[in-house]
Amino acid sequence: MSETPSDGLPVPRRYWSIVAIWLAITLAVLDSAVVNVALPTIAREFRIEPHEAIWIVNAYQIVIVVSLLPMASLGEIFGYHRVYLVGLALFTLASLACALSGTLVELTAARIVQGFGAAGVMSINAALVRFTYPQRMLGRGMGLNAMVVSLASASAPSLAAAILSVASWPWLFAVNIPIGLLAMALAASALPRIPRVRRRFDFVGAFLNAVAFGLLIGGVDLLTRMGQPVVGSLLMAGGLTSFVVLALKGRGEANPILPTDLLRIPIFGLSVATSICSFCAQMLALVSLPFLFDHVMHRSPAQIGLLLTPWPIMVGLLGPFAGAMADRVSAALMGCVGLLVFSVGLGALALLPADASFWNVAWRMALCGLGFGLFQSPNNRTMIMAAPPSRSGAAGGMLATARLTGQTAGATMVAILFALRPEGGGEKLALTVAAGVALAGAAASAMRFGAPRPGAPSA
Repeated sequence: MSETPSDGLPVPRRYWSIVAIWLAITLAVLDSAVVNVALPTIAREFRIEPHEAIWIVNAYQIVIVVSLLPMASLGEIFGYHRVYLVGLALFTLASLACALSGTLVELTAARIVQGFGAAGVMSINAALVRFTYPQRMLGRGMGLNAMVVSLASASAPSLAAAILSVASWPWLFAVNIPIGLLAMALAASALPRIPRVRRRFDFVGAFLNAVAFGLLIGGVDLLTRMGQPVVGSLLMAGGLTSFVVLALKGRGEANPILPTDLLRIPIFGLSVATSICSFCAQMLALVSLPFLFDHVMHRSPAQIGLLLTPWPIMVGLLGPFAGAMADRVSAALMGCVGLLVFSVGLGALALLPADASFWNVAWRMALCGLGFGLFQSPNNRTMIMAAPPSRSGAAGGMLATARLTGQTAGATMVAILFALRPEGGGEKLALTVAAGVALAGAAASAMRFGAPRPGAPSA
């Protein structure tokens, strides 16, 4: 098949490529959330404790985090479409293994393989979007991609509940198989073919990357959840040291796994900082809000799910609009305005009275979604376009890594804040801190004013 044109794919191949990209990312996002709903059921069936069942989720998430940047590097070396197809195949086969699992060990092992497959999809996703759309439409493409991710995330709990109401938990994984096969069939013929980078894979860098993320995540878990501050702190220190070694190693390399070459580009580095702050604030809110609705406002599980819904719906609806605007308006401006609105929404949630009505909560949640939606697509577009075409994989891997880093930091901060307020009030403290972190993200976005705008003469 011929190489991809320099400015996107022709129609109708472009549309088939988009469908393949959307199907794959939907599967990866859904499986990050649907399993949570089934954890109590799985724990009862396997006769295990709840804290043991958590590893069904943790194994998937940890493998994704440690694999994103190495998978992005493999995409540059062997071809994005090849890594994407291998990732889809792994994910689909692992879904079958999950559905057939009869013990916790079997299910966790299958989830580990599934995590590698999901990392292959997530790390390459943004690069494929870049080469599927013409440059003038990239912001719109990023916005539509963000809409699909938001809607998949928002619908995951309801979809899981619907499946569990008529079938057993293995069907949560079995439904992935026909969708995965369809996505593979479309991807094999429609995805863009991008010239590969001629270099060796950096096994040492991949090892350091895995050690760094693994030690950090393990240390955070021991520090915040397991009540072992000394060992947790030592592991975190080891993780940070590994990151420093990895960064120093990459300074003399043309295409390092940790993309220090891209992070030295001011607008790229500031966009990464903006992303980390925004997703940290998002997770601070999304982890603490269910506790606020349950412990303080005394709402039922069904009501809590309904109260959380306006946020992702607003992000999904705004995604295409914000993305189309990003093709014409500075991401610095849209990110700054969006995160300021986001911060106001978070502050308003922190001030909620205990007897607040549904609509009193809903407009605050929608305001958060409005602000977050204004920021996300333009910021993603800027990160991808700031990288040279040959480093699109690294930029996409860093985009996903920044998101997961921010979310991990946010979840950790919630645990710490709740521990500081054992008598209660940690929920509103977490929302207040989230508002401050969103303001820091707005400041990082504002620092991009005056920097050259990717794909345009100026910012």
